Amino acid sequence: MKAADLRAKTDDQLKEELMALKKEAFNLRFQTASGQLENTARKRQVRRTIAGIKTILGERQRETSAAKA
Repeated sequence: MKAADLRAKTDDQLKEELMALKKEAFNLRFQTASGQLENTARKRQVRRTIAGIKTILGERQRETSAAKA
C-alpha cells in the first residue's frame, strides 16, 4: 500500500488494518515453516506495510502530543 493511501485512513482504520496484517504475517510464517508458501514476496510486502502503518500512527501520536504541550 502506498503511504498516501495509508495517510487517508483514520486511526481506527489503520489499527484494524494493522491487526489484519499481523495475523497474515503469522499465517505466512507457518506456511513457510511447513513448506506451503508459494508467494514468498508477500512476506516482504506485509512487513513493509506494517512498518508504514506503525510509522504513520507514531507520527500522528507525536503531532497530538506536541499540540498539547
